[in-house]
Amino acid sequence: VQLQASGGGLVQAGGSLRLSCAASGITFDDYAIGWFRQTPGKEREGVSRISVRDGSTYYADSVKGRFTISTDNAKNTVYLQMNSLKPEDTAVCYCALSASYYTLYHYHYDYWGQGTLVTVSS
Repeated sequence: VQLQASGGGLVQAGGSLRLSCAASGITFDDYAIGWFRQTPGKEREGVSRISVRDGSTYYADSVKGRFTISTDNAKNTVYLQMNSLKPEDTAVCYCALSASYYTLYHYHYDYWGQGTLVTVSS
């Protein structure tokens, strides 16, 4: 399994970014893709996840109403649309895959993409 995250960048507070996670080599019938973020000295935080099979989603309270996760199964790609960005959203963002759990606990995820940096200026 390979995951390729992209779409990070620099944006002003109140702006938007869309992250993409392109997956390949997947052999599971059902799995979850999660987005996580991490800042120096802090534990990796779960942001959102989607079940690819039934499309169910879950969001951390800190991003509810601002972020939207979606999937394009034909492209094996999961997106995270981030609106109304705040400086506290600044972090390295990772996508990950879990074939066993549908949670936002990072230790439930077995496959990780490289990080993409999101920087929100005030």
